[in-house]
Amino acid sequence: MTRWHVDAVLIDMDGTLLDTEKVYLQASIAALNALGYTDGVTELCHAMIGIPGPDNERSLLTRFGDDFPLVEVNRLFAANTIEILRAGMPLKPGVLALLDAIEAAGLPKAVVTSSSRSTASEHLRLARIDHRFDAILTRDDVSRAKPHPDLYLLAAERLRTRAPACVAIEDSNPGVAAAHAAGAITLMVPDIVPPTEESRARCTAVLPDLDAVREMLGLRLQPMLAT
Repeated sequence: MTRWHVDAVLIDMDGTLLDTEKVYLQASIAALNALGYTDGVTELCHAMIGIPGPDNERSLLTRFGDDFPLVEVNRLFAANTIEILRAGMPLKPGVLALLDAIEAAGLPKAVVTSSSRSTASEHLRLARIDHRFDAILTRDDVSRAKPHPDLYLLAAERLRTRAPACVAIEDSNPGVAAAHAAGAITLMVPDIVPPTEESRARCTAVLPDLDAVREMLGLRLQPMLAT
């Protein structure tokens, strides 16, 4: 089996490390429903997964008009999210074993997320994994977030390498587009939204879970990852 030369691992946050996409989806639908928006809302919220918040706000204004109560929707969304997360910040299965294996291989790793820095910092802290990354890149670090490649290019630079020498792990179609455009070796572990045919073509592999990612890295990387 062909080995990969990899200098670093870049990992998306929501839906990849943290099991938050279903939280955001539930909180978004509930906020819109509470204000009387029901038709096509579930499909609309699915389409917003993996997209930066400001871009989603523009989509809502385009869909519902300039009188759309964006401030109130955001307030309800935040309140709903806080309430749901009172039980704790859920990790996706296999996260800790994957991070352990990457560290055992001596590879640096970064979070690459479309969330804001304040949200990323708080959520990673709540999940108790904030200390396990060499860098955390957020939408606040670039002028163009995912699906543009800028975040992945900057993450590679921060880890003193180039994107083609990095493995990128994503769950969403916009994230896959960003990682692929940067030239990274792109692995997808779909969360709520299934991969499009375009995403499948962009990925080196589409895998069922992070344990499968760890197994693939163990076979492909030099030095070998612990399995």
